[in-house]
Order: sequence, then C-alpha cells, then structure tokens
Amino acid sequence: MKLLFSLLFVFAGLLPADGILAGDSHVAWTKHVIQGPARGMINGATANDFDGDGYMDVITSFDGKVVVFPAPDWKPLVVHTFGPGQSRRKPRTACIHSCLMDADGDGDLDFIGSNNTVFWLECPAEPFSGKPWTYRTVDDEIAGTHCLITGDVNRDGKLDLIANSGRDEKSTAFPNSIVWLETPEDPLAAKNWLRHVFADKDAPGGSHYMGFGDVNGDGRPDISCAAKGTDGFTNGQWFAWWEQPKDPNGIWKKHLLAENEEGATNIVPADVDSDRHTDYFATRGHGKGVLWFRGPDFKQIEIDPDIDFPHSLAVADINGDGHVDAVTCGKEANGVAAWYENDGKGGFAKHVIGNNQGSYDLTTVDMDKDGDLDVLIAGHASKNLVWFQNPLVTAHR
Repeated sequence: MKLLFSLLFVFAGLLPADGILAGDSHVAWTKHVIQGPARGMINGATANDFDGDGYMDVITSFDGKVVVFPAPDWKPLVVHTFGPGQSRRKPRTACIHSCLMDADGDGDLDFIGSNNTVFWLECPAEPFSGKPWTYRTVDDEIAGTHCLITGDVNRDGKLDLIANSGRDEKSTAFPNSIVWLETPEDPLAAKNWLRHVFADKDAPGGSHYMGFGDVNGDGRPDISCAAKGTDGFTNGQWFAWWEQPKDPNGIWKKHLLAENEEGATNIVPADVDSDRHTDYFATRGHGKGVLWFRGPDFKQIEIDPDIDFPHSLAVADINGDGHVDAVTCGKEANGVAAWYENDGKGGFAKHVIGNNQGSYDLTTVDMDKDGDLDVLIAGHASKNLVWFQNPLVTAHR
C-alpha cells in the first residue's frame, strides 16, 4: 500500500492542473509518407484544405510539375506543368520555395512559387477537377529568389509578398536585394506586381530564408534574413534585420546581428524567453548549428552547435505548454529532424523526431485534426514528401 501511494503521488505530480499530461519527449513521432522518392528534389511544401472537405491537402512541385496531394488518400494531381513561353526565364524542374496567399482576393488560397520567376497559380472554384490552375507572373525581373513569405508590410489590411533577389548584376537589375510586392488592382490582368526594393543591394551572398515581425516595438513590422557565403557566393555568412521606416516605400535601415556565420540560412523573430522583447531563432543550414539572439541587445546564444545542415526552420508551440519551440531538419538524405523544447526562459532541450530524412523546407500544421501541430517536410535530398505526427499534446488524453 505504501508503494502504491508513492507511485500515485509521483504520477499526480506529472499532471498539470487540468489533469492532462502536457507531453512526453520519449513518445515516438509516426512518419507518414505522402510521396516516396521522386525523380527530382522536393524543395518546399505547404498545406491547406483546398476543397473544404475538412482534410488538409498538400501542394508542392517536383519533376517539372506543381502537384496537389488531396487528403486523405494523397493521390497526386498535377495542377501545372512548367514549360517554355510562360516566362522570359527558363524554369527549373521544381520551385526552390513556395507559399500560399489569396492573390486575387476571392477568399481562397492560391499557390505562390519561385522557379527562376516568381509566379502564382490561381486556385479555381473546383481545385481538383483535373483542369490546370492558371499561371500568372508576379515578378520576372528579380532573380535568385530563395524565399517567399507573406505579411502586411504597409499595414493596409492586405497581405503582401516578400521575396529576395539573390543574384549579381549579371542576372538582374536588382542584385543582392530584398523586395516586398503588393498585389495590383487587377491581379488577373497585371503583368507584374508592384515592387518595392527595401534592401537595395545590401543583402549580399546567398540570401536564404526570411522572417517578419515588429522587432523594435515601433508598431511597424521589420524583416530579417540570413545568407550563406559558400558555393560560389561572396560576402555572405551573416544574420541581419531591416528596420522599417515611417514610409515603407523607402530604404530600410539594416542591422547586422552577426557575421562570419558559416552557412547562415534561417532567422525567425519570436519572444523566446517570455520577456516581451522580440528575439531571433536562427540556423546555419549550409553549415552547423542552431542558435538564438536574445533581444533587445541580441546577444548570440548557441543551442545546438553540432547538428548538420539545419536548412529548414519553423517556430511554434510544439508541446502545447504555451512556450515557443522550434523545429528543424538537416538538408541531406541522412539528416536529423529535431524539435527544441523551450522552458519559457530560453533554455532548450533537443528531441529527435526522425533520422535519415532530408529537408530544404518544413512547416508546422495540424495534419490530422487532433489539435496539435505536426511537421510537414519537403524532402530535398531524400526526394520525398512526408509528415511526422505529433504525439506530445494528445498522447495521454
């Protein structure tokens, strides 16, 4: 009886006030394969319930096509095929990055992709009818766009598109720059969106992924970016953010957070330590390491200096405890997928989600409608498309 009482006492101590166990880091994440090894790399993927049936569908690009995988059976449906005549720039076999945005204001989400040209595909009223989605250009003058994110830059109540132009003067009239793009009045007829160059030639190197949010508390959203300096790119290896001025159409002030950061790729704003100051979570996806910068002075703090090529990054509450955690995955086929549990004060514990999985990009989304965030991974070197089922919040309900 004494032993039983002790065990009950210990178990009770594990339960939060509502009686639900918040999570167990040793519970295995189940890997679900949407697309097995394809003929080409899969660099990015996003999820949305396109047909309104209550299930999350997935859209990506590979093997010269943009493909939707309608849930729950994941049977692939080609909605666009890349080919000549669509842009003045020759497309690759797959987008380097993509996102979703209601480009035409009709209430559904359209596909935005970067494949030497930044373009959008109009989601039709019947998205899975088998008819191609209409292709339109967003911007075919910027070049080397490695990242596409959305945000209301000028605070007019409408989302804008943010894109980098990471090539030199030989490739574009907007070299080593970052732009934000407004949807035109008639997005169905416009040849290009309205371009605003806010980081004019001061984002050198292989600029990669960006983050969006008000960093200095002035009410105006700012934009962060990271750049590698390897693989033929010069003057990279930095993390930085750009401060939005009163006039968002002007040139923004660059703040360099760190340089000589080999393989820098990702930087996302978040209040990591719950002190009401914005911090930055970052990775070196073409090198090693996960780190963060503590605001407001942005002191650099290493979290995991040993993880190889953490090329993808998402910041979200993974275990449902109210604190901001992070997820990343190595880009090579032998990559490690891991999430970093935040204690709410900026102390992190690493938990492995899976092994031998590559990733150029990932996102957190509730794929199975159980109320927690799962991890959707675009396989890159693994050439697959998978999602890992989060067991943490609901494992003991």
